[in-house]
Amino acid sequence: MIRRNATAADFQNWETLAAEMTDAELLYAAMDCRKVESLWRHHDPMVEGFYSDQASTFGTVLNRRRLSH
Repeated sequence: MIRRNATAADFQNWETLAAEMTDAELLYAAMDCRKVESLWRHHDPMVEGFYSDQASTFGTVLNRRRLSH
């Protein structure tokens, strides 16, 4: 568990990681992050937000790919 806000470096790392992932891997990773996010809802908003940001980044990359094809 990561208990801190996402940083600009986190977003850059996720974008870099996402560039190497297949569409299926991105979808799985985004869904997994959403599961973790929901588990922390009402318990720790910082952890919830971190995983929400990660899921959003992976989802954005996937949507960008889909729009470019």
